[in-house]
Amino acid sequence: QVQLVESGGGLVQTGGSLRLSCAASGRTFNFIGMGWFRQAPGKEREFVGFIFVRGGTTAYADSAKGRFTISRDNAKNTLYLQMNSLQPEDTAIYYCAAGPRGNWRTNDYDYWGQGTQVTVSS
Repeated sequence: QVQLVESGGGLVQTGGSLRLSCAASGRTFNFIGMGWFRQAPGKEREFVGFIFVRGGTTAYADSAKGRFTISRDNAKNTLYLQMNSLQPEDTAIYYCAAGPRGNWRTNDYDYWGQGTQVTVSS
């Protein structure tokens, strides 16, 4: 069994920052990649960024580049998403995911958290 639990969402003003956390438990040694995705009302779930758990290499969607940073603490089995310069269009439910690959495809992730709401007010 694997559990991913996100936290850190909330309401922030335009230009503000938030740091999301994703605590992983269970058979985490199978993870190669962990990713962050988001889903706004009425829209499909979209890729935000991912990280290779062992090497630390990251990749981001264009919308996240320069503003968002993914990191991980392997000792704590925790993934982070630091979000700066937040804009109203960043409002969404943010999900972390884990799986045997690291990429932008939602179908390549086997495990998902329940999501945490991020709301950016204008």
